[in-house]
Amino acid sequence: MAKAYKVSGMTCGGCVRSVERAIKAVAPDSEIEVDLASGKVSVEGTVDEQVIAKAVEDAGFDFGGAIV
Repeated sequence: MAKAYKVSGMTCGGCVRSVERAIKAVAPDSEIEVDLASGKVSVEGTVDEQVIAKAVEDAGFDFGGAIV
């Protein structure tokens, strides 16, 4: 099941790749889709939101939580 999250601070393709790498490091089997313009990050897989939040924040971006 895919979950969407708000991530702030991404300004370029390099930022997108950094977020993707950070999430893949903690959830290697997940499918990740990042929309730079909206700051929406979709993660398909079974990984805890807190784990994703820490990975994103450790990569230098602001994790805004789940988008409902």
